[in-house]
Amino acid sequence: MKEKISKTQIERRLRKKTNPILVNTIVKLKKTNPQIAKLLASPRKKQEKINLEVLDKKVKEGESVLFIGKVLGDGKLEKKIRIVASSFSKSAEEKLKKGKSEIMMIEQEINKNPKLSGLKLIN
Repeated sequence: MKEKISKTQIERRLRKKTNPILVNTIVKLKKTNPQIAKLLASPRKKQEKINLEVLDKKVKEGESVLFIGKVLGDGKLEKKIRIVASSFSKSAEEKLKKGKSEIMMIEQEINKNPKLSGLKLIN
């Protein structure tokens, strides 16, 4: 059973955010994809972190994935993928660029793909 997502709860969390880019992103997503808006509106401490090693096990070659949280650079990513995330560590960014993987911030992806269609959500 899917959890009902309260837009009021998203609004309350949104008031605590100070990053204007993040606020605009959440506002745009609230209408098109409320589940992801709720995840982005959650406190940063509760957002997950994922290492490249774990990411390598969870994704297939050529996939486009969305991760709400920070991608860390521990391990290797053997596959060429397209990853959209909240943030990347410097080492993860370098390793992904070396591996010819495409990286993008969620804010940038929403400008191109407002509904975030074609992306597999990784948690």
